[in-house]
Amino acid sequence: MDDRSWMYRRLMDGRFRPEYITSVRRFINFVFSIDKNISRGKIRCPCVRCKNQKFLKEDDVCKHLLTKGFLPCYENWTVHGEPYVAQPILAGPSSIEISHVVNDVCLENPYRNLVMDAMVVGDAYYNDNVSSPEVAEELSNPEATKFFQLLKAAEEPLWDGCTKQSKLSTCVQLFNMKSTLNLTQTAFNKFIDFTKSCMPNDKNLVSNFYDAKKFMRPLGLGYEKYDVFPNYCMLYYGVDAMKINCDFYGSSRYKPKNPTSKGSNKAEKQLRYFPLTPRLQRLFMSPYHAKDMTWHHFHTSDNGVMVHPSDGEAWKEFNRVHLSFASDPRNVRLGLCTDGFCPFDMSSNTYSCWPVIVTVYNLPPWKCMTRPFMFLTMMIPGPKNPGKKLDVFLRPFIDELKNLWSIGVETYDVYRKENFQLREAIMWTISDFPAYGMLSGWSTHENLSCPYCIEHSKAFRLKNGGKTIFFYCHRRFLPMNHPYRCQSDKFLKGVIERLPPLPCPSGLEMLNEVSKYTEGHNGSSSCNDKIPGFGVKHNWVKKSTFWELPYWHTNLIRHNLDVMHIEKNVFDNIFYTVMD
Repeated sequence: MDDRSWMYRRLMDGRFRPEYITSVRRFINFVFSIDKNISRGKIRCPCVRCKNQKFLKEDDVCKHLLTKGFLPCYENWTVHGEPYVAQPILAGPSSIEISHVVNDVCLENPYRNLVMDAMVVGDAYYNDNVSSPEVAEELSNPEATKFFQLLKAAEEPLWDGCTKQSKLSTCVQLFNMKSTLNLTQTAFNKFIDFTKSCMPNDKNLVSNFYDAKKFMRPLGLGYEKYDVFPNYCMLYYGVDAMKINCDFYGSSRYKPKNPTSKGSNKAEKQLRYFPLTPRLQRLFMSPYHAKDMTWHHFHTSDNGVMVHPSDGEAWKEFNRVHLSFASDPRNVRLGLCTDGFCPFDMSSNTYSCWPVIVTVYNLPPWKCMTRPFMFLTMMIPGPKNPGKKLDVFLRPFIDELKNLWSIGVETYDVYRKENFQLREAIMWTISDFPAYGMLSGWSTHENLSCPYCIEHSKAFRLKNGGKTIFFYCHRRFLPMNHPYRCQSDKFLKGVIERLPPLPCPSGLEMLNEVSKYTEGHNGSSSCNDKIPGFGVKHNWVKKSTFWELPYWHTNLIRHNLDVMHIEKNVFDNIFYTVMD
């Protein structure tokens, strides 16, 4: 079993190759024959989830490997009895050699794994310059330096001669005790003071609860809180951050409180925003993920089959228009999706909470749509959906996108061992049809709801039900010689479709049109305030905040409809109709 390429080679659609199944069985037989430390018939499971931390039976290990796959960078089975053998790996076109293994120290120290998992690094332990935190810290930028400092803290003893606790493990366990025992902050501080008095050297122990939170902060992804007016008409952000009253209604941003109470003011509603920049930077802190962040640039599709968005015309057109952005394949392409859901029991009162999720398209298809790489950017509070006021909540996100496009952020690429200026672009949004109207600004209600027909829609209302129907609208998009065009008895009686398809307007034409209708109109003041001509000449309810992005009008595709919603809704309607 010298050739280990079968562990990570997959088919174009992400499925494992046929030889993977037989090789997994050979791996398990190999482990039982060489590993002398097997405990009660159980071995360490090297799957992505267990990460060599759990001892499982033979059948369970086989099931995990067949469903989840091996953890990254584990070609050398050091945890299962093999001696360590360094094997260089070529780093794509630059031919940078980096050797990586799963180190026994990492496996014996769960707090080092904690840092790896929090930083989206996995179990790779870097050799040579990259494996040394001291050297890597000199090569990296300040953001990456925090990561390497946490790695050192995971192995630095609490005092000289201490073999059971490290600086990081002590702080983690103190936090765990505070949470489990429901200790107050005062009790936590007094406990630390007593512990420091019992130690021979307390320089590596945090001094109080504030220092402990500050020390642990790099492990987590922080978020920013912005107060929101309950009617969703105003976000207290940027130049409006210090305002007390709403610009439209004059109401206070804070809840009424008892004059005798000493507590601070509490906002009526808050938006929690998770900045995107540090997450993108962390993807380049692992040689495994950093290598895959350029997968879209070097892969080739077989026989012209589209297996990734980079094979599509929209992606290629974006590269032709923005040559400077496309010149560095490490620049990130993103997709945005949002939808409302009820976090409570479905039988409870109507409540709509809207998460906004960003997907990284640089990664290969078997990774980019998985949970670790789908970033929650903000959580829009309920109880009602934001409607056309969605742009109010997207303001911090759009500002960050504009900064990442025009300026970028200095990022350390640990795979190539160099700093570079990371830039980013949103390629499109993905949503169901109602959310499409909230994102694009074109209302998906009434007769002009079709975003393709626009003002040329042939939709009409049913005489008895009053519902808008579109079954006659779209025959014009069929080829001119299509038989459906001449069927006068299957659609509207006696009507034959002779009109050609509508031309597809460019992004610049759409921008000029929406600007013409929305100029001088502020849609944040009232939900019922409609733009003149709405429902007759157009269906615009606002100018979407995405038009502020300098490249948005150059995108061939700006908004996508979610296939899952369409398949389910269309199937339900047809099935229930046929089955009465």
